Amino acid sequence: MTSSKITGVDRLIHALARAGVRRNEWRVSPGLYKLGAAGPDSPVFVSANWKLSFDALREALDGIDCYIMVLDTKGINVWCAAGKGTFGTDEVVYRIERIGLAEVVEHRRLILPQLSATGVAAPEVRERSGFRVTYGPVRASDIREFLDSGKASDEMRLVRFDLKDRAVLIPVEAKSALPIALGASLVAALSGDPVAAAGITAASVAGFAGVPALLPWLPGEDFSLKGFALGGLVALAAAIAALRDNGSSLPVRLLRAASYALLLPPITAFASLNFTGCSTYTSPTGVRKEIDTYVRLMAGMAASGFIMYVAQRVARAAKG
Repeated sequence: MTSSKITGVDRLIHALARAGVRRNEWRVSPGLYKLGAAGPDSPVFVSANWKLSFDALREALDGIDCYIMVLDTKGINVWCAAGKGTFGTDEVVYRIERIGLAEVVEHRRLILPQLSATGVAAPEVRERSGFRVTYGPVRASDIREFLDSGKASDEMRLVRFDLKDRAVLIPVEAKSALPIALGASLVAALSGDPVAAAGITAASVAGFAGVPALLPWLPGEDFSLKGFALGGLVALAAAIAALRDNGSSLPVRLLRAASYALLLPPITAFASLNFTGCSTYTSPTGVRKEIDTYVRLMAGMAASGFIMYVAQRVARAAKG
């Protein structure tokens, strides 16, 4: 038995998970959960055992008498688990047998989330267990309408990746990227270069937050190109600040500006490349292709920019 009500503690856990705090440890025990006065004729929904997936489903089922069969997806959400194989045919069949579902309900129908379809072979599930798989809508919020109509509309089948969807992914990206960026910025600030410090922080934030927020409007199809475009604007601002520094000779200022132009865009591009793992746009082959295409370019630009940066620092010290 479980409740469809989401508590304040649940909300706190959701926030921690979204921020990447013990993210894969927020799990629900696999098994069968009863909502309301579920009986032999009640529908059976299937979910992953990542708490956010389970909670989104049970909240959407408020007021509906039903069962939720939770698979052991190793604490991974539905879509990713389907791609990794943990939300798969074998686990569905095993869980049906494990909980004795055939003795709980009289019908032989399971409602799976559409995003699990890549991992589940519906004909094989039916052949091995006797249960027929029906794929529900992409979003749990559409389940009530899906049950009323008996089918999912084209709109329910549409995978959207709007600003809200992208924004909730930013905190977990920030958790890994921001500490490194702030550390490098602190080193730059302590060495007497506030422009470099601000540029490093801005380039990093542009990568893990700016690119996701502006994703549809940035030029190019590859995430790295979008990162280079946005990082280029950060680099332009830093280069202009370097050129306006009247405390250095023109050659030193030009060298410093060039170092920013080469160093900062790869930071944004690399952070945006990392976001491909959160996107609905990409495929494993596409990500590998993008890595092969751009990572060496990022490394080459960063190395060249660092050499120029050191050279201008040496030149400035010699002048001093």
